[in-house]
Amino acid sequence: MNSDATVAGKPSAQIEERVMRIRTVCLGAIALGLLAGAASADAFSDLASLPTFYTDASMKTMKPMSGFKKAWLATPRGDRDTMMKMCNDAAMSKPHAAFCANVLALGGAN
Repeated sequence: MNSDATVAGKPSAQIEERVMRIRTVCLGAIALGLLAGAASADAFSDLASLPTFYTDASMKTMKPMSGFKKAWLATPRGDRDTMMKMCNDAAMSKPHAAFCANVLALGGAN
């Protein structure tokens, strides 16, 4: 068998190199898409303690400030730090304005 096989006038080594480049570009595009999707996800939904700040399971009605403060103080320090960070980010806090107003008001409470 001839090792200098050609496809459409091009040596097979060039074709294999081109295929590898295309695969690399496609995998890079997929990885970028996955990273962008993860970055744009609502980070508030990842916090397990978030429902404790609301009176209903659909998280539409927030507890009054006294109940909110009690839930805030019961929340682990790491989650509180994450909430503070997200609420200080204008893009993240906009859809959660009322929640973030309470978080920022209690931010210094330990």
